[in-house]
Amino acid sequence: MIKFITTDPLYYEQELITKYENLTGRTLQPADPERLIINLLAYAMTVTAINIDESARQNLLAYAKGEKLDALAEFYGVTRLQASKARTTLRFNTGSPLNFDVVIPKGTRATPDGNIVFSTINEGRIPAGQTFVEIEAECETPGIAGNGYQIGQINKLIDPVPYVLSVTNTTMSMYGADIEDDERFRERIRLSIERFTNAGSKQAYEFWTKTVHQNIEDVSVYSETPGQVNICFILKDGSLPDSQMVSLVQEMLSGEKIRPLTDQIIVSPPQVINYDIDFTYYINRKDEANVGLIQREVQKAVDDFILWTKTKIGRDIIPEELIRRLKNAGAYRLSLSSPSYRQCMHNEVAHSGVVCITYGGIVED
Repeated sequence: MIKFITTDPLYYEQELITKYENLTGRTLQPADPERLIINLLAYAMTVTAINIDESARQNLLAYAKGEKLDALAEFYGVTRLQASKARTTLRFNTGSPLNFDVVIPKGTRATPDGNIVFSTINEGRIPAGQTFVEIEAECETPGIAGNGYQIGQINKLIDPVPYVLSVTNTTMSMYGADIEDDERFRERIRLSIERFTNAGSKQAYEFWTKTVHQNIEDVSVYSETPGQVNICFILKDGSLPDSQMVSLVQEMLSGEKIRPLTDQIIVSPPQVINYDIDFTYYINRKDEANVGLIQREVQKAVDDFILWTKTKIGRDIIPEELIRRLKNAGAYRLSLSSPSYRQCMHNEVAHSGVVCITYGGIVED
C-alpha cells in the first residue's frame, strides 16, 4: 500500500521526546508529567497524518472510494451506473373476446403485495376478437427489491382498466440492480481508456459490455473470422444471460460510435461445460473433536469451487484446485472420482452437475 506520510504514533512520540530533550538538555523519564503532553501531541499528529495520507490516496484510482472515486472518474469521462429497475412482462386479460380494441395506458400499475409496484413501459392494445395483450413493465423501486417474483405472483391491478378482468406476470421479474459498487466501477474506469480506440480492441468491447448493466460479471471477446467479433458474457454468480440481456448488449455494441464499421458483432451466452463432483474424504483422528466443523468446511469448499469455476469464462476444471480447497478445509485423505481435468475454451464456462460428497470416517496417521 502506498503511504504519503508516516502514520506510526511511536515515530511522532519519539520525535517529540528527542526535540524536547535537545531543547531542555534534560532526559525525560517515563513518569515525567511532560510525557502526558507529548503523548497527547503525538496522538493529534498521528490523527492528522492519517487524514493527510488518506486524502492523498483518494486521488489515486486504486484507493479512491465513494464520491472521491466518482470525482476521479470525471477525468476519464465515465460515470457510475445507477440503480436499475427490475423488469417483467404483464399479461392483461379481458376474459372473453370483444368486438372493439381495449387500450392499456402507459404506466398502468400492478403489484404482487401492495408494496412493490410494476408499471407498463408502453401503451398496449388488446385487439378486437382477442382476449389478452402482453406489455413490458418495470418496477417503480430501483434496485434488487423488484427481483425474483415468479410467474403469476404479480396479479393485483392497481389502476382499473375498463373491460380488463385480470393481470399477471408471464416472466419472472429480474435485472433490478443496486448502484454500481466501487470495485466494479474502478475496473470499468481502468478499461475505459480502451474505448477511445478506433480499432475495436478486446478491452474496449469489455468496457462497453460491462457498461450495459452492473449484473454483468465477466466478458470474453474473441474473433475467429476476420471482421467478426464474438462476445460472450455471464452475470453475477455465474448465471447465464437470457435473450433480453443478450439483446441489450447487442444493441449497445452495435452503436455507430462504438462498433468499428467493418465489425460484425455476435453476442451470445457462453457454452456450458458440465462436470460432476464425486469424492470420499477422511478426517484424521487427531481432529476428531472438530468433525462437525470440518464437515461444514468441506461443504463450503465444494460450494466455493463450484462458484469459482462458473464465474469466469474459459476457466479450466482443475481437480487439483478442488483437492487444495478440501485439504485446507481439514480433509486428511481424499479419494476423488471426479471431476477430471478439462480445458475450457474462451467461449465456454464450467457448471457443476451431480455433487456426491461421502464422509469416510476417522483414520489414523
